Amino acid sequence: MNMRDVLFAEFLGTAFLLSVITGSGVMGQRLAGGNEALTLLVNSTATGAGLIALILAFAPVSGAHFNPLVSLLMAQRGDLPWNRVPGYVAAQCLGAVAGVLATHAMFGLPLLEIASKPRPGFALMFSETVATLGLLLVVLRVSRARPEATAYAVGTYIAAAYWFTSSTSFANPAVTLARSLTDDFTGIRPQDVAGFIAAQVLAALLLLPWLPRFRKA
Repeated sequence: MNMRDVLFAEFLGTAFLLSVITGSGVMGQRLAGGNEALTLLVNSTATGAGLIALILAFAPVSGAHFNPLVSLLMAQRGDLPWNRVPGYVAAQCLGAVAGVLATHAMFGLPLLEIASKPRPGFALMFSETVATLGLLLVVLRVSRARPEATAYAVGTYIAAAYWFTSSTSFANPAVTLARSLTDDFTGIRPQDVAGFIAAQVLAALLLLPWLPRFRKA
């Protein structure tokens, strides 16, 4: 597969993922009349469904990682050449920002915003570690045992993790960075971004000693 096509798939898939996340957050906020539970239901359902569709669409081209930590662990497992990792991460981060900007344009919002929603504290950091650990375990295990089911496993896990984690399961450094640029239900203050990303990276590091167990046969 042409590397340009691969990186464009990661860029476009991540852009659509962020558009699904932030767009459903804006729409839910506008229609739910201040009911945050209903907004979260809209946001989580749309994100889970969108992830399934996007992974099915882009997995044959790039693997549909849409997440720097997934790319790093896939490289460590031997499924992705290490020299491709920087391009994957750059495409994912740029795509995430592009998805937020596109959403703002669709909803008539300022293209660039700075999030004001606070997400501080140890509980949310720990929540991000748990959420990310669960996501990476699902990706590694299902992609080894039942690769055809990966899209459904990831999408349904994320939809569930919106509800069972206090952080609503960002579980992705590119997503976290991009969501600091939208001042809506899905946003995160820039000063809270580093803590979330550190927690996500910690989850990946905790998995490294166990990675040989998740290698493909």
